[in-house]
Amino acid sequence: MTETVDVLIIAPDAPAYAHPGDAGADLVAAEAVRLEPGQRAMVGTGVRIALPEGHVAFVVPRSGLAAKHGITVVNAPGTVDAGYRGEIKVILLNTDAEHAHDIAVGDRIAQMIVMPVPRTRFIPVETLPDSARGEGGFGSTGYQKDGVLA
Repeated sequence: MTETVDVLIIAPDAPAYAHPGDAGADLVAAEAVRLEPGQRAMVGTGVRIALPEGHVAFVVPRSGLAAKHGITVVNAPGTVDAGYRGEIKVILLNTDAEHAHDIAVGDRIAQMIVMPVPRTRFIPVETLPDSARGEGGFGSTGYQKDGVLA
């Protein structure tokens, strides 16, 4: 069963899912931008939404742009809160060290994933319960061979 969430939207073109079952709906550029090597730019989408309370939209990179051209979303995932009513803009970065990339009006530049988010209560305590990971940080879940982290 597929759940749906009604999202009020103002946009020249509504975000669309490319394939059935896709998690992210494509966002397109509402303006042309040239990204030189190493350059970033905030690109407008022309999309404004009103998410229902208890939901968030995450703006994430498109894998094709990243793989083929080195274009990514700088603050991935970008977070659109339920109370935000401004235009959704995507901060793109050209990670290619040699080639510029042109974004044309209508190009798919990112995906938007809408999800429910529970409200969290943070409860101060003196100690935390143990876990299998414990206090291990970055890389602590890597493969162990002969007691050495690989």
